[in-house]
Amino acid sequence: MVALPSVALAGVLSWASGFRLYAALFIAGLLQRLHFVALPPKLEILAHTPVLAATGALLVVEFLVDKVPALDSAWDSVQTFVRVPLGALLAWGVFAHASPETQAIALLLGGALAAGTHLAKAGTRAVVNTSPEPFSNWGLSFSEDGVLLLGLWQAFKHPVVFVVLLALFVLLLVWLIPKLWRALAALKRGFQRLFGARPVRPVDK
Repeated sequence: MVALPSVALAGVLSWASGFRLYAALFIAGLLQRLHFVALPPKLEILAHTPVLAATGALLVVEFLVDKVPALDSAWDSVQTFVRVPLGALLAWGVFAHASPETQAIALLLGGALAAGTHLAKAGTRAVVNTSPEPFSNWGLSFSEDGVLLLGLWQAFKHPVVFVVLLALFVLLLVWLIPKLWRALAALKRGFQRLFGARPVRPVDK
């Protein structure tokens, strides 16, 4: 039987990978290093000094980039190829000791959760970045930082609460992503009308 704390750990790491990957990796590794939590054997590498140094440096870079409108969206585009695979691998790492079937399910669900969170984060930022003022972007970014810390604390201290909240979050994603998709499609059409090539009128002879 799958233990609920393991489900919560896999869930929080995959969920966090979608919007604050390096912060989640650094914090999880640091907590393991300080013996506040015990990570599964496959994830203990996060507590090694070189890994902590790398994730800590990337955490700072992501924190700063995420506060700059437009640059944050460019960063999100690049991180698509990092967040989703690592979200899947982190979920797999939690259940690396389990049966092959459980590992496969963890890999698939972890990747799907990381992808959904990433799409929601990137799509929301793209919509917010249409505003000329930076304050909405900053407020959203700092809110994400706080949500990450709260989510990690809940997963480690109150796994039942976190799993329930995660289930509600997945329902929110199902409702939100189609709306973001339509909003982004409308933005794209607006930019095409604004910057698209105008037809060349023939010269009268």
